[in-house]
Amino acid sequence: MKNINLFVAILLYFVNLSAQQTVTNQKTTAADSLAQSLQINGYQRILSNLRGIPQGVTIGGYGEILYNQPNNLNGELDVQRLVMLFGYKFDERVQFVTEIEYEHVKEVYVEQAFVNYSIANAVNIRAGLMLVPMGIINEFHEPTTFNGVERPSMDNKIVPTTWREIGIGVAGRLDGLALRYQAYLFNGFISHDGEAGKFKGSNGLRGGRQKGAESMVNQFNLSAKLDYYGIPNLRIGLSGYQGRTQADDNVNDVLGSDIGVSMIGLDARYKWMNFSARGQYVHANLSDTEAYNAFTGRDLGSELEGYYVEAAYNILPITNKQRLDAFVRYEQYDTHNGVAGNLTKNLAYNRQEWTTGLSYHMSIGTVFKVDYQSKSTGVANSQYGQFNVGVGVWF
Repeated sequence: MKNINLFVAILLYFVNLSAQQTVTNQKTTAADSLAQSLQINGYQRILSNLRGIPQGVTIGGYGEILYNQPNNLNGELDVQRLVMLFGYKFDERVQFVTEIEYEHVKEVYVEQAFVNYSIANAVNIRAGLMLVPMGIINEFHEPTTFNGVERPSMDNKIVPTTWREIGIGVAGRLDGLALRYQAYLFNGFISHDGEAGKFKGSNGLRGGRQKGAESMVNQFNLSAKLDYYGIPNLRIGLSGYQGRTQADDNVNDVLGSDIGVSMIGLDARYKWMNFSARGQYVHANLSDTEAYNAFTGRDLGSELEGYYVEAAYNILPITNKQRLDAFVRYEQYDTHNGVAGNLTKNLAYNRQEWTTGLSYHMSIGTVFKVDYQSKSTGVANSQYGQFNVGVGVWF
């Protein structure tokens, strides 16, 4: 604890030095201004940059290095992710966006790779590997766009971030209605690979993400989202997902090899002057889980549910180039919110977390974070804590 207090004291000392340097004529790029007003993400910034050139390439990226120290256990230092974004503009209508991610130094993934055919701001046809628009973090996961060293846990266990699949659909902005919309057809989760079931009670659907890697498909699933930005400083999102999972040909006709998935999400983000807040709620109904658990020996719940609320305040003068957000977040999520058949709810899957900390934005595109998390479950005497530190960039 002494080391933690010393670390925070050093951080606040350097922040106090930088707070003395105010900016009288702060200049931002058009992309940064748009990011602040409409809260754009990485691929939207790439598309925005491409609009400014007649033809050619633009690049971007983000990354984060983290330190996690649970109580009474060894800590972990990790290059959590390093991501490069590339965009190419063929002409005024056709663009290509891709995102290459290195996780934990040694794992390489293609997180996005899609062609965008722009008919107008209101209508863009997209096809390829894309993010499923559910909640906030699955689309807005660049480290400078959220508080906390780690992403909210419910976005790991329920959504599950980063959730991307191959599909085709349409997206655009209807500025007259203050709406942004997305609607896609994707391949679904894989529920059984022919050898074992991919889902389990502790983390729900997470193990079934196919990520565009030789993805199996026998039917397509619908994913859609509406974002409303007609109220100043507020953005509200409504997400939906409907379909069934896929199973390997060897077991595809076996009762219990697949399940139905119906998910809905509601989120809101608000920012005014030095104050900001956000919240999210996600609920998933899973059908045929009794048959699935009987076939696979798993303990998958029939309902997954979670939410979080967060408030933050920039304690530096609003005229400063730097920003220091002090925040608190509470989240509760349960991957056994409902169970089917004879399955008994596991109280350890009903989790609560308090996260309090600081996000020091040294400049636009860089952030230094420190926080402490208090975690518990529905099991008695299960509370434990974790101290986290991280540095992140996005450009």
